[in-house]
Amino acid sequence: MVFASISSGSSGNSIYVGSDTTHILVDAGISGKRIEEGLRKMDIKASELDAIFVTHEHIDHTQGLGIMARRYGIPIYATKGTIEGIKNTQSLGRIDDDLFIPVRADEKVCLKDLVINPMRTSHDANEPCAYRIKCEDKQIGIITDLGTYDEYTIESLRGMNLLFAEANHDVRMLEAGPYPYVLKRRILSDRGHLSNENSGRMISRLLHDDLSHIILGHLSKENNLPELAFETVRLEIEASDNCYHGNDFRLSVAKRSEPMEAITI
Repeated sequence: MVFASISSGSSGNSIYVGSDTTHILVDAGISGKRIEEGLRKMDIKASELDAIFVTHEHIDHTQGLGIMARRYGIPIYATKGTIEGIKNTQSLGRIDDDLFIPVRADEKVCLKDLVINPMRTSHDANEPCAYRIKCEDKQIGIITDLGTYDEYTIESLRGMNLLFAEANHDVRMLEAGPYPYVLKRRILSDRGHLSNENSGRMISRLLHDDLSHIILGHLSKENNLPELAFETVRLEIEASDNCYHGNDFRLSVAKRSEPMEAITI
């Protein structure tokens, strides 16, 4: 199974996951042109995509969805609430109803050799979700845009071989930054985004010997720094009550505006 972040940040998100026979995107929150360019670097044509799985309707996860769907007729998998939100986003243009395929949390979707499991998340969107993706005995977890995590989150993400998790902001940078008070409260709420510290605490509960890669994503441009997210999460792992240390895993930060090197697990 191959994983690659094409773009990740508060201004746009799109992730590729695939196998020899199946190719999907999780979110299409950048322009169709940039998605195509990112796929081309992996020698994949956009016309070869089997599906786009959408986490929620916010524009930084759906910006390129309309053009990709219309140009290539790609099926769109999302929860019922997210589909409704997409249809109500005028900037995306009209998308053929037949391309939408509803999913439900904790009900798996089988797509050729991939098994995709949606899971609930806490975010200020209609019906947001994250995705676990399995191919044979390998599993990838992709979870961003959650203000908090709970035991359901932890149990749902146990046993991943690669984990892509949100580390959106540094709390001190956010509190001292230029955002309006209402927006700061939203980001810090249980339906906002995970801070670096909370991301590290969540990740610390998901560590196991077969977790080969941890990738931090959805960093805020204004309220975080890649180096700060990396070091904060590493220190949370170091301080956690388990047998692991911060340098025991391949920890990296996804790039905001360019594709990362593809990872094969």
